Order: sequence, then structure tokens, then C-alpha cells
Amino acid sequence: MGERMESSSIESNTVSSMTMMEEDEHHSLQFSSISKLHNSGPTTTSVHDLLECPVCTNSMYPPIHQCHNGHTLCSTCKTRVHNRCPTCRQELGDIRCLALEKIAESLELPCRYISLGCPEIFPYYSKLKHEAICNFRPYNCPYAGSDCSVVGDIPCLVTHLRDDHRVDMHSGCTFNHRYVKSNPLEVENATWMLTVFHCFGQYFCLHFEAFQLGMAPVYMAFLRFMGDEREARNYSYSLEVGGNGRKLTFEGSPRSIRDSHKKVRDSHDGLIIYRNMALFFSGGDRKELKLRVTGRIWKEQQNPEGGVCIPNLCS
Repeated sequence: MGERMESSSIESNTVSSMTMMEEDEHHSLQFSSISKLHNSGPTTTSVHDLLECPVCTNSMYPPIHQCHNGHTLCSTCKTRVHNRCPTCRQELGDIRCLALEKIAESLELPCRYISLGCPEIFPYYSKLKHEAICNFRPYNCPYAGSDCSVVGDIPCLVTHLRDDHRVDMHSGCTFNHRYVKSNPLEVENATWMLTVFHCFGQYFCLHFEAFQLGMAPVYMAFLRFMGDEREARNYSYSLEVGGNGRKLTFEGSPRSIRDSHKKVRDSHDGLIIYRNMALFFSGGDRKELKLRVTGRIWKEQQNPEGGVCIPNLCS
């Protein structure tokens, strides 16, 4: 009799334990992605993996969504998958994974451009903002003659421009650029040109092209620095074009290739020559465009005594 009662008691305890286990299991399903952290202790790598969206593989930021089975994805991809979980195909609904969002708040991660030299570490939610303006982030290809999607550091882009775009490469800080066009009336079809110069251990892109400025056809030349904006301010350049006893000059600082080619052109930050003046410079019967653009690049150096910048001209 005592044995039956003891057996009943054990059975009752087992049922009770099973019920509690089912409740725990149901609860853990909702946060299954979080529970993975407790398998071998939380690490930055494992948490970072959990914060990676399975669809776009980018880091997830609030609101982080999850399905009823605990699979997570970012808010951008939620609309792309038509409200269906990409892992289990269940309907997503509007469930937020608040636990994962809270864990993200406690993280400090290195910049994604650490391999390119960035030493900074940021709170998870500040990291994305920094990476958008990080000085070590890759540069876009400065070639504007086609929709080129190549990105990389400066040595990579120099090689790319030389080998893939067949851009002319020159050494030295002075240049003499000749532009000839047999039919200057076809401004919209004028071929633009890019030349890369290497001086002071840096690379510069000289752009020369034709386009419509309002109703007026114009030619424009400008220089871009292959590096960061702050470094670009250490250099200056001048451009000159002329003929028939007349000349136009421009002097300024090169813009960084962080600024797109279109942005620099549309800001008119360079030497602009209206077509009538360009034809006057060309001489002859004004039926053929013959322009010679000359220029030089120099580095501004700080004078330790007077505190002013003095030009450093290369030989």
C-alpha cells in the first residue's frame, strides 16, 4: 500500500514536471535565438551572428522582428519576404524581439573597416552611424564615363583605373592637357577625359568634359584628390586656358573623390569655358575646337614661425 502511494506521488510529480517543462519550452521558442547564448557562454562573435539578418546578412537594428518560432530578421527584409519567415515560412505578424534588441544595446564592436585600418570601437547602435562617415571606408571608383560600381582603397582604385579603364597615368605636379574636337557643336556627345597624376606621394584625377549649363554649352576642367577631404585641403592647384592674347585662370583646392563627380561638376567648382570663348581661344575659322589646359599642383606647408601656409612646389 505504501509502495502504491509512493508510486502515485512520483507519477504526480512527473506530470507536474512535464507540464512545467512544456511551459518552459513554449516560452523558450519565442526567444530561441537568445537561448543559443547560454550554450557555451555569451561571446561577441556569437551575439554578432545572432544580430545578422538571415536575408540581407546586414546587422539588425530596432525594430528587430521575429516569427512565432523565434527566427529573427530586420525590418527592411520583413516587407521584402511578404510577412513570411524565410526560415520556417510561418507568418511573421508584428512580434518584436525585445530581448535581442536589449542585448544589442550592451555590445561594443569594432568598426567594419578594421581590416582597412580603423581602430575604433563603438556601442552597437552608434557603429552604423560611424561607418557611414568612417575615414577608412572604401572609396568609389572616380571614373565617371560609365556606371562603375567598383569600390576599394586608393592603391586598389589606381590599379583599377589603369588596367580596367585604361586611364592615362602621369608623374609630376604640372600638366599640359590638349583637347581637340572636330565638331564642337555636338556638346552632348563630347567625350570627357580623365587623367591621373602622381605627385607628393598622392594621386589626383584631372577631369575635362563638355556639358550643357542651362542653355549654354560649356567645357569644364577640375581636379579631384584621391583621398579624404581633410587631406585634400593640404593641396592647391591652378588651371589656365587661353589663346589669341586672352586667358582664363582658376585656382582652388581639389575636391576629394568622396564627393561624387556629378556633385563637383554641378557645383561649378573648376575652370568653366563657354563654347564661344573656347572657339575664340581655338583661333582659325572657329569650326574646330583646340584647347590647351595647363596647370600645376602644390602642397600647402605650415610656416612654423608665422603660422601661415606657404606653397611647396615640386621640381
